[in-house]
Amino acid sequence: MSTLERLYTEYGQSPWLDNLTRGYLRNGTLKQLVADGIRGVTANPTIFAKAIVGSTDYDEQFAALTAAGRPPQDAYWQLVVDDVTAALAVLRPVFDTSGGTDGFVSVEVAPELARDTGATLGAARALHERIAAPNLFVKIPATEQGVPAIREMIADGHSVNITLIFSLTRYEQIIEAYLSGLEALVERGGDPSRVHSVASFFVSRVDTEVDRRLETAGTPPALALRGQAAIAQAKLAYRLFRERFTGERWQRLATLGAHPQRPLWASTSTKNPAYPDTRYVDHLIGPDTVNTLPEVTIAAFTDHGTLARTIDTEVDESAAVMRRLAAAGVDMDDVGLTLEDQGVAGFHASSQRVLAALATKAEQLSHR
Repeated sequence: MSTLERLYTEYGQSPWLDNLTRGYLRNGTLKQLVADGIRGVTANPTIFAKAIVGSTDYDEQFAALTAAGRPPQDAYWQLVVDDVTAALAVLRPVFDTSGGTDGFVSVEVAPELARDTGATLGAARALHERIAAPNLFVKIPATEQGVPAIREMIADGHSVNITLIFSLTRYEQIIEAYLSGLEALVERGGDPSRVHSVASFFVSRVDTEVDRRLETAGTPPALALRGQAAIAQAKLAYRLFRERFTGERWQRLATLGAHPQRPLWASTSTKNPAYPDTRYVDHLIGPDTVNTLPEVTIAAFTDHGTLARTIDTEVDESAAVMRRLAAAGVDMDDVGLTLEDQGVAGFHASSQRVLAALATKAEQLSHR
């Protein structure tokens, strides 16, 4: 049994791949990763930009689309939809054998819509209609404007991956949107057992931003807290997950077949070379969770990661870390909003970069 298979069978955590490229679909790499224990795929505008701009795998189809009169933006979305559709087919057996727990592929709404509730909702619905597969997750950013769109998507009976969660405050709002969305779905006569969701809680980026603030403060107590914020906050997020998915309110939904919205640990590659390369896997292992991993982190964890249940250990110490961070002047809600803004801006920049590259390529093709 592989390390990734043991992560799931012995510790209840589903390892997903944080990447999607046409090359992986054509040469069997994705299929092999699934055979080795990968149970889902996530992608975002940055991943697609790197795949499309950084290879020739898409050139033939793009040329055909533009020759048929499709503008570059429409052609881009066709490339994305085709990759997602192919990946959904690879992961469908995992979805079927897991009873719908795993086997998902995620595609994100256009990042420029992140501050527009109505536009986000319309785009998310359109993606679910265009890619009509039960193991599709449409990703919606957890912005203030995204929260009501998330609730409505759940109330519609659609499965969603909520992305760019950086704080406990926002995470609590996301859980509430999921629960109230399920309740609205039931009131409309819908079947909650057909709805799945994950809440993507970002990790390493939190340490990057908090460490920057601690180093700016420069005091010995502040500097001693470097590298502690992300894991502590994730452990408290898991405690919140356990608290909110128990009790009378949840049991009413669970009795009707509703599934808990699992926490997904995202941004789990180590950004600071001073930290161990498996840091954000080793310390966040536990049941009913997902960890979405880039290839470099999969390789590192397979080689020298530590398999042990860690997500619900030292939780009281994690709460103490949060108190010490506050005493050192670090406002974790402000950290979350800062990272949310950076995340939305970064995805938007990636989207614009790939569209500009495709527009240039379309112009070149038109002169051939």
